[in-house]
Amino acid sequence: MRGKVTLQEIADAAGVSKFAVSRALSGKPGVSEETRTVLVKLAAQMGYFRNHPKVTGVEPRDTDAGEWSGTVLVLFPNIRHQNRESRYWGPVFEGISERLKRKGMDMVTLTEPSTEDMFSLLNPEAIKGIITVGSVSTPMLLNIYRMGIPVVMVDHWDAAFLSDTVFTDNRTCMSELMKDLLRRGYTRFQFVGHIADAHSFYERWEAFRSTLEMSGVQLQQNKTFLHGGVQALNEELDKLTENELPEVFVCANDVTATQVVDVLKRKGIDVPRRCGVTGFDDTNEQMPIYATVRVDKELLGMRAVDQLLWRITNPDSPVEKKLLHAELVIRERHAPRVNRENDDHERPISSIRYS
Repeated sequence: MRGKVTLQEIADAAGVSKFAVSRALSGKPGVSEETRTVLVKLAAQMGYFRNHPKVTGVEPRDTDAGEWSGTVLVLFPNIRHQNRESRYWGPVFEGISERLKRKGMDMVTLTEPSTEDMFSLLNPEAIKGIITVGSVSTPMLLNIYRMGIPVVMVDHWDAAFLSDTVFTDNRTCMSELMKDLLRRGYTRFQFVGHIADAHSFYERWEAFRSTLEMSGVQLQQNKTFLHGGVQALNEELDKLTENELPEVFVCANDVTATQVVDVLKRKGIDVPRRCGVTGFDDTNEQMPIYATVRVDKELLGMRAVDQLLWRITNPDSPVEKKLLHAELVIRERHAPRVNRENDDHERPISSIRYS
């Protein structure tokens, strides 16, 4: 079995000094941010961060017996749409808060600081664990890594920082959505969403693509929609002919779907009669979104707390990824009116909710 990756091995692979690698991975000054980013990614690829942070001095005990005590830090990213007021992230936070309260634990919330010195003000011994909500930067995660505190991440994954994670089962749910569309006779799709913005978006894109492939349906994806999102859609629509329009725009989430509907309507394209639009997360019932996935957001938060408490008492166990299944919702009144000749043969499956 291969031993631990050393700083010297990373230095040799990158063609820099061991000193530079040490400064970069420890978060200390002495290297440029560009160099730090390159070295962090290289270290992750080589498996340097593979060992989960160990917590010493913790006595195992039954998490269901008696009351817990102590404080959990809940970290939000410093991103405008990822906050407690969000229709998606707000319920996640409420789930975390409610579960911690029920367990008898205190909670401190922190927006991802803009400087790396913020964590130096925290006393690691006073914090039982950390729950991150949404996308958190790699440098910030490495600061957390150095604190040696148990961590659970909600809806985020980073190769440089292996920890327990809690996700919606994005791949299975998107696959169910696509199979329903295919059963209804639709064959022309475009996926819309910044797949680099969130690991969940990338998983949904992968499931979209693989379901079409397994079904023998040719993928004709405009790749600019994967990186330019709605802005690219706004520009590309002017270039498309009537025959090049897809039957359904499959969006990374409901926020993107709402924006797509707005763009299509501004372009004079009838939604949903000419083009259908699907979303994910179920955060907007007012727009003509044909299908979405109803994520139990509060449960994501509650299960993150459960996993953190389990991790505290099982510090040496391999990291885990928890997947929560979600409900597929079909809104018949928003169905696109193209290629509908197979409607009489539809047979809804029990896992789908129709409204």
